[in-house]
Amino acid sequence: MVLELYLDLLSQPCRAIYIFAKKNNIPFQMHTVELRKGEHLSDAFAQVNPMKKVPAMKDGGFTLCERESYLNKYSQEHLPTSVAIFTLGSVAILLYLAHKYKVPDHWYPQDLQARARVDEYLAWQHTTLRRSCLRTLWHKVMFPVFLGEQIRPEMLAATLADLDVNVQVLEDQFLQDKDFLVGPHISLADVVAITELMHPVGGGCPVFEGRPRLAAWYRRVEAAVGKDLFLEAHEVILKVRDCPPADPVIKQKLMPRVLTMIQ
Repeated sequence: MVLELYLDLLSQPCRAIYIFAKKNNIPFQMHTVELRKGEHLSDAFAQVNPMKKVPAMKDGGFTLCERESYLNKYSQEHLPTSVAIFTLGSVAILLYLAHKYKVPDHWYPQDLQARARVDEYLAWQHTTLRRSCLRTLWHKVMFPVFLGEQIRPEMLAATLADLDVNVQVLEDQFLQDKDFLVGPHISLADVVAITELMHPVGGGCPVFEGRPRLAAWYRRVEAAVGKDLFLEAHEVILKVRDCPPADPVIKQKLMPRVLTMIQ
């Protein structure tokens, strides 16, 4: 049976899976699940992933899905809120594809220490860079443009400051002076990282400006993936500022999940 991928290229992890599968000539049937239309909340998609999140993968009778776990945190007003911070299914899908289709070794190296470096980045990014990039896009674009809700200036400033901190960690602690995050060749870590960073880029943030090492890495990743595939995967996010306002009914359905997601 044909591998089935349920994706929306608005989503960072969906883009990573799409790029990885396409670059490695992995045959798949793509089912687009349009998040801005609320298609992930449908009963039909709940049959694929009861958590109603993308990405999801079906390989015959075997399914892997994006899931969440929650950590209690406190808001500035000291009110307890349940905040979604872990989304692990996309990494599981990437690793499943890497193992099943025996992709070139540089993607997920057999060398123990090189593989550990990939794992280190994939473990770090969930609650740091990914969260910052997601919040930046929603606070700069999706709330005011798509949902018609304004974000307080101090909240946006805090979000952008948090993004800057995590981008600096990416550059100083992971990239350092290497060509790619793990060494001389592209890996899963690079694909996951670049798709995250394209979220704030789509929101109008000059993420690579004033960061020559990171800008050079960006160009190397784009070249290693292939410029046409890179642009194809990011077409949706690069046009996100032109998206029409949400339908009021869809907005009502989306708001509780969005608020939980970006806390």
